[in-house]
Amino acid sequence: MTNKRDRSGSCILAGLALATMIACMMPQASAQEAKHESNKRMADASALVSTDTASRSTAQATRRSVTRAEKGPYYVDFRARTAASWGHAFVWYGKTSERAVEVAGLTPAGDTWSYVLGYFTWVPSETGASYGDLDPDYLTASYRVYLNEADAKRVFAHIEKLKASSPVWNAETTNCTGFIGDIAEYMGLKVPNRWQRPENFVNALKEMNGGRQLVRLSAE
Repeated sequence: MTNKRDRSGSCILAGLALATMIACMMPQASAQEAKHESNKRMADASALVSTDTASRSTAQATRRSVTRAEKGPYYVDFRARTAASWGHAFVWYGKTSERAVEVAGLTPAGDTWSYVLGYFTWVPSETGASYGDLDPDYLTASYRVYLNEADAKRVFAHIEKLKASSPVWNAETTNCTGFIGDIAEYMGLKVPNRWQRPENFVNALKEMNGGRQLVRLSAE
């Protein structure tokens, strides 16, 4: 009998110990599951934020690319600057992704005497960059128009042809506003009266064309 009671007591004690162990383990398991669930939610949230950020960055980059594509990779910039007398009108032209620019404009070759003589007759001309054309401090007006590659090739070729076929300058007839007016006309832009100050000419050119920034040439 004694042995039987001892065995029963031992079983009861073992059962109590097992129950105690299970009770202790259950909170620990529940805590681990809760921690795991919390970590999962944090990971999901981080992934969502990362995806959203990446989507916004992609969208912004796409908008910038579309804007550049809409404007065109090439340009012609009709410009006017101050000078010792009436001022000077000329163009910059080139590729938007490059800092280097080409300059074209019609000026009398030589010194002040050539300029004065050019009010009475025709004098030899120059058609490249002149003093002040690259200095922003001298700028008084600007109107930039963008072109696609195919149209830019045609316009740039026309500018080079115009430079080569303009050997003389005269203040009243073959002058700087007339020169850049020929370029604007070739591009299909409306051109104002050419016998006015360069600054007024460029501003009028921009106003007459509604400030449009994109030009598409008609088919050849």
